[in-house]
Amino acid sequence: MSGHAEPRRPVVTVVGSFAVGLTLRADRFPVAGETVVGRDFDRGPGGKGSNQAVQAARLGADVEFVGLVGDDDLAAMAWELYRREGVGTRYLGVVPGRNTGVGFIVLNAQGENFIVLDPGANGCLGPAHVERARERLAQSHVVLTQLEIPVEAAVHALRLARDAGVTAILNPAPARPLPLEHLALADVITPNETELRILLGLPPDDPADSLDLCHRLLAAGVRTVVLTRGARGVLVVEPGGVVEIPAFPVAVVDTTGAGDAFSATFAVSLAEGRPLAEAARRAAAAGALACTALGVIPALPRRDQLDALLAARA
Repeated sequence: MSGHAEPRRPVVTVVGSFAVGLTLRADRFPVAGETVVGRDFDRGPGGKGSNQAVQAARLGADVEFVGLVGDDDLAAMAWELYRREGVGTRYLGVVPGRNTGVGFIVLNAQGENFIVLDPGANGCLGPAHVERARERLAQSHVVLTQLEIPVEAAVHALRLARDAGVTAILNPAPARPLPLEHLALADVITPNETELRILLGLPPDDPADSLDLCHRLLAAGVRTVVLTRGARGVLVVEPGGVVEIPAFPVAVVDTTGAGDAFSATFAVSLAEGRPLAEAARRAAAAGALACTALGVIPALPRRDQLDALLAARA
């Protein structure tokens, strides 16, 4: 594709989680048995897969979300979000008798948080539900999945994409150690430095060189590792070499959605037929933009914002 060709309409399928975040602020965390008074209660849609599907849709992709919600009133937030954002729901299922995924987040005055998660319906997402979307996965340019769902479902999505010759991206968050043969099903893995270590069964703060660890993944059969390093930018690591993408300095307000903005923008950019390094640069810009506003969904950038930042830093 020439540099001047209009990119194709990207077709992206996201296999992942939906959860509702319930947030409270308090001056301090309670101790066992204590009640403290909180404030600023907020609830909003989340889940890594869901966030990534919304980001992809905001960038103009044709997006279907493969996931599960419960048969409770919180599920309505998912249907409303996808209707508003233009995310397809043909493969969004309802699990009778199960609650929708939920996370309770308490923030203290120092900005620290603790989170209690109940995966709810997300825990029921297995290979059989992913299999229902087989035809859609095969027709996609890119399939994107994460680890906020049972591993078997994510692995099945990667395998179906691989079998169909479709680019498969694993965003390994939240990280857990995975067998190398499962990781090798992904064309691209997008970890941060902590996730990279956990994936390989190492302590999160292991002093090993990150580049050496990326090469360990390549040796196992992963085609590309895109390592996000916060303010130090991104490394695109392939068997043929390493490309360093500098970070986009921004005034950081809230980093919560940055990883989701990054992975989804990277997926959309590859689905448009862009080269790896350009896709990673666009993803880094989207991740930076997501840090400039409070919350996740409100912070996920739209295409005009992304293009403006890229043009300003060209």
